[in-house]
Amino acid sequence: MTESIYELSQHDSFEINECLEEMVKFGASDVHLIAEEHPIYRKNGKIEVATNYPIITEDIIIDSVKQILPVQSVPKQFLNKLETSNDFDFCYEIPKVSRFRINVCSRMYKKGMVIRIIPLEPLKIADLYLPPAIESFTEFNNGLVLVTGPTGSGKSTTLASLIDYINQTQQKHIISIEDPVEFVFSNKKCVISQRQVEFDTESFSSGVKYALRQDPDIIFIGEIRDMETLNAALKAAETGHLVFSTLHTNDAVQTINRIVNMFEPDQRQFLRQQLASTLRATLAQKLVPTIDGNSRRPACELLVVTSTIQDLIVKEEVEQIYSLVKSGSFNRMITMNTSLYQLYRAGVISAETAVEYSDNKNELQQILRGMYHGVARDN
Repeated sequence: MTESIYELSQHDSFEINECLEEMVKFGASDVHLIAEEHPIYRKNGKIEVATNYPIITEDIIIDSVKQILPVQSVPKQFLNKLETSNDFDFCYEIPKVSRFRINVCSRMYKKGMVIRIIPLEPLKIADLYLPPAIESFTEFNNGLVLVTGPTGSGKSTTLASLIDYINQTQQKHIISIEDPVEFVFSNKKCVISQRQVEFDTESFSSGVKYALRQDPDIIFIGEIRDMETLNAALKAAETGHLVFSTLHTNDAVQTINRIVNMFEPDQRQFLRQQLASTLRATLAQKLVPTIDGNSRRPACELLVVTSTIQDLIVKEEVEQIYSLVKSGSFNRMITMNTSLYQLYRAGVISAETAVEYSDNKNELQQILRGMYHGVARDN
C-alpha cells in the first residue's frame, strides 16, 4: 500500500458523507468526531487533526448519526439507543465508496463518534502481505481457528480474506455472527448467511447455538468476548464444524492461556483437553509502520497445532510451545520476532521499529546483534 496523493480540501461546514468520502480517498483508517474539536483521523497508525474542517458541535454529531442511521432496516428499539444508550454500534455504506463501522459513544456527557473505514470488497491474502501458509486454514474440516491481535491490527480484514478465499474455492454453507456486520459477502461458490447480533440473533453465544441447526459447514464468530461464546464455539468445533473467530491477545501462548483462564480452576483441566482436541491454528498479527512512513505491514506469529502441541496444552506446559514454533519451519510456523526480523531484513521496517513492536525485545535484539556479526540466519 502506498501513500495517497489525495490532499484534503478546505471546508466551511461539516457534512458527514462528504467527510467520509474524502477520508476514504485520503487513505484514512478511522475518523473521530468529538464535540468542540476538529474532526480527527488515523492514517498509517498515526492520529492527525483535520483542521481543514471547522470545529464541530454535539448537535452536528447527533444530526450526523440520524442522517446515516439505517432507520428503514433496524428494529424500532434500536433507534431508541440514540437517546438512551451511551454506546452502540452499527454499519453504514456509501455505495461505490466504502462501508463504515460506526461506534456512537459518550464523552464527558456529550455524544461522539468513532468510524472505522471498511473496504467494500475483502482484500486477497497476498494483497494484505499475510503469510501464504494461512491459506491452509481453509482446508481444515473442523476445529477452531483464531486470529488474534490488538484493536486495529486487521483481524477482521484477515478473516474476511479467508472467508472470501473459501467462497471462491469451495462449496460450503458459511454462517457469520457479527456485531455489527462489517464486510458484506455475495455468494460465489458458497452460500453465506450473515447474522447481526441484536438484529438477527440475541447474542454471539445464542447465534452459534442456533447456527448448529442451520446446516453450516463453517461458522464465523466476530469475536469471542466471554465464556458463553467460547463454550458455544468449542461445541461447534467438536461437532464437526470449522469455526473462525478473534481474540485480543498478542501471541499463541497468550491466546491459549487467555482461553484457559476464562474458566474456574476446577474446570480448566477439562477445558485443556477440549482445547487440545479442537484448536487447529492461531495467527497473531500486528500492523507495523514501514520505513518510509507511508503504510503498514503485518508482522505475524503463526501456530499450527500438532500432536506435540496438543500434549503440551493438556499437560499445562504451554510455555514450551513458543520453543517449538521458534525451532524450525515445520508447517511454516513462525514467531512474531522472526516475522519482525524478516521485515527488517527485507528493508520494509527499521530495526528500531522492529524492537518497538516486539513483545520479547531482548530476544529480538540478540537476533539483530547476531545479524550484525554475520551469524544470524532466516528461519
